[in-house]
Amino acid sequence: MRSDWSKDKPPEFSAEPGPSDTKDRKSSRGDVKEQLSCCALCQEALRDPVSTSCGHWFCRRCITSYWDQSDPSGDPACPQCGERSRTRPGLQTSSQTSPVDSGLQEVLDEHKISLRRRCEFVTEGTASAGTGTPLNRIYTELYITQGRREEVNTQHEVWQLETTSKMETLSDTPIKCQDIFKLLPGQDTHIRVVVTQGVAGIGKTFSVQKFTLDWAEGLENQHFSLVVLLSFRELNLIKDERYSLLQLLRVFHPILQTVTAEKLAVCKVVFIFDGLDESRFLLDFQNNEVVSDVTQTSSVDVLLTNLIKGNLLPSALLWITSRPAAANQIPPTCVDRVTEVRGFTDLQKEEYFRRRSSDEELSSRIISHIKASRSLHIMCHIPVFCWITATVLEHMLSTDQRGELPKSLTEMYSHFLLVQTQRKKHKYDERHDRSQQELMETDKEVLLKLGMLAFEHLEKGNLMFYQEDLEECGLDVTEASVYSGVCTEIFKTECVLFQRKVYCFVHLSIQEFLAAVFIFHCYTFDDQKPSLDIFLQSVMSEALQSKNGHLDLFVRFLHGLSLESNQRLLGGLLGQTESRPEDIKTAIRNLKKMNTSSASPDRSINIFHCLMEMNDLSVHQDIQEFLKSENRSEKELSLIHCSALAYMLQMSEEVLDEFDLKAYNTSHDGRLRLIPAVRNCRKARLSGCELSETHCETVASALKSNPHLTELDLSDNYELQDSGVELLSAGLESANCRLETLRLRHCRLSGSCCALLASTLKSNPHLTALDLSENQLQDSGVELLSAGLESPNCRLEILRLRHCRLSGSCYASLASALKSNPHLTELDLSENRLLQDSGAVTVLGASPHQDKELCNLVKV
Repeated sequence: MRSDWSKDKPPEFSAEPGPSDTKDRKSSRGDVKEQLSCCALCQEALRDPVSTSCGHWFCRRCITSYWDQSDPSGDPACPQCGERSRTRPGLQTSSQTSPVDSGLQEVLDEHKISLRRRCEFVTEGTASAGTGTPLNRIYTELYITQGRREEVNTQHEVWQLETTSKMETLSDTPIKCQDIFKLLPGQDTHIRVVVTQGVAGIGKTFSVQKFTLDWAEGLENQHFSLVVLLSFRELNLIKDERYSLLQLLRVFHPILQTVTAEKLAVCKVVFIFDGLDESRFLLDFQNNEVVSDVTQTSSVDVLLTNLIKGNLLPSALLWITSRPAAANQIPPTCVDRVTEVRGFTDLQKEEYFRRRSSDEELSSRIISHIKASRSLHIMCHIPVFCWITATVLEHMLSTDQRGELPKSLTEMYSHFLLVQTQRKKHKYDERHDRSQQELMETDKEVLLKLGMLAFEHLEKGNLMFYQEDLEECGLDVTEASVYSGVCTEIFKTECVLFQRKVYCFVHLSIQEFLAAVFIFHCYTFDDQKPSLDIFLQSVMSEALQSKNGHLDLFVRFLHGLSLESNQRLLGGLLGQTESRPEDIKTAIRNLKKMNTSSASPDRSINIFHCLMEMNDLSVHQDIQEFLKSENRSEKELSLIHCSALAYMLQMSEEVLDEFDLKAYNTSHDGRLRLIPAVRNCRKARLSGCELSETHCETVASALKSNPHLTELDLSDNYELQDSGVELLSAGLESANCRLETLRLRHCRLSGSCCALLASTLKSNPHLTALDLSENQLQDSGVELLSAGLESPNCRLEILRLRHCRLSGSCYASLASALKSNPHLTELDLSENRLLQDSGAVTVLGASPHQDKELCNLVKV
């Protein structure tokens, strides 16, 4: 939904013309720079300047908003002189547009018309391209930020949403898709390459489409001469062919056939490459040949790497969208701005559901139901999941269907599958003389083939499929599309280059659901299958070993499908399967007792989610009672209780004042499962709990995502060592970290880790207390640490180096640090037996705090 331009002022935008513009921008009215100093309407510095036919200059948004509000139907009048103009700002030449001849301008105008036709309709969910809803009518502003959360590259996307959906990120800088190349206040670096990340279905392509449509309609970014929109799913089709950049433009945008290399050189071009995660190219930035001529032919991947590096058409701007993990293909040195699409905020979720229906009561019931289920509410950060949810709940609430509304993810996706097949069956009954049984059998056959495709490519990490991929799974695309309804509704088809087709599931979660359906069906009809509890235990064990949890949601669906209630829902499609009650009970017992000592605490939380999918609410209820209890220390917590408590604490709206692992009555393994709760507390005490590198990764994630965390005690963890500090440093140096006190006493650290800690002192101005006592840092470590103490950004007030095997030789560096650091008021050097009196005197003499006491300074 477009913002009110009259109330929403854009970021500052430089109005100074470039060198190529200056010669043509002089007139009898005086110097251009003087003319462009301010907007004649708002009297502020010009942003995206545009002139009317009478010669007055305005900000594009100011004049567009003024004309739309004052006289939207008639010829617009200039607010400065009153002269009527038949030309609105979208067709004017911006002060930033490079000079082009009339013939080229005519081609560029035709290109705008073509792009407008391509982008003005959106296909929500499964509608075919060009037949959807007008984008400007349904577009809901997405939350896009400059920068990204560091941990998104290593987390399963749904799990990442669950663990960070409520966390504040103080370093976030919201940015609109239209302003993706514009400098923010205080920035002065040219932005040439922008990478926008976001999980599947979060709205990256919608943002690209909105940017392109606004440009094509003349509403935004008119200082760009040419916007070239390319998707990787289209580029994949010419993977093995050779083109020049100029030929590539002409193949995907035939209207640009007459654009020559010379004409392209005078254009200010924006290339948009949508969906890097769908690419089947290997982008080799180290070894690819250098291409600098737009007429030189090469492979597509070589053209891409040279465009990104700036060897090819260096004046062009690039916008690349991708799911987080795939974005790592591009070296950070080639990227000027990283943004992240966060999806819908809680208010935007409600706006989405209210806009979908004119029935206010219906939308209110849907919103109430979503809020009542934590899992569903979190997933609704993803726009595509909002569509899935709305499809199911609108159908159930507007018909006479009885029974409870779906609360778990498995129930929601099972209902979604049924709603889609029922709709198609009704349509096909009118067109084909086929019995219900025949239709059901066709649906079942195609569904299982799609499930096979989903599972095989889930393992490979593929989101996009081509005809050969479908044929390998025995899929007849034509028959599936015409008869079953499953392929056309659950499986999104997009026509692309040369009338070939590319296929994708509407969302990654649907691919994971159908993969689970397929595997559960294979298990059911396996004559030599193990018992259900053994089967589920084996898949859970495999999922727990995944570092990024890429099988977590798939395993959740498998456990949900084991329930007879969900099997009944899908019975018409899959045939009736049987799950013996005793097997279900055994599977639940196995989950509650599962040993996860080799898995990360975050992976263990998925066990709790699997219990919820199996409708076992006992653990959830136990923890709710525990949190209400006044005598929590008396309640003994099992392993699964600890996983559930960790999840509920980190998702709580209330920030925990102090989280002390030793305060909970549980086993050693149970305490380790509680560590994710660090993401939602102010003080974390994790001393003496035998933390390993795996647990340090979770703590580092908390430092990145929890700005409330100000005190962290990791003392007496002998296994932490230097490798643990290396993991922690990534969190300590995060822009979102607000830690003030860090205790690392007796953690078997050596001097090597002090370089990392020095870097932290240089980059983190919030850290005021650091305890490194009882570690073998020695003089070399203190010398490294002193480099951080001397940094002007260092605000350390308390430093404890008791019993660190220091000698007098480290005092020169300490003395230098004390001279340059006015903040340090407490230095503990006690129990360093190798100290010499002369060393201590040197430090005292070097201190600028002659009127202050350096507490606890102990001489030999």
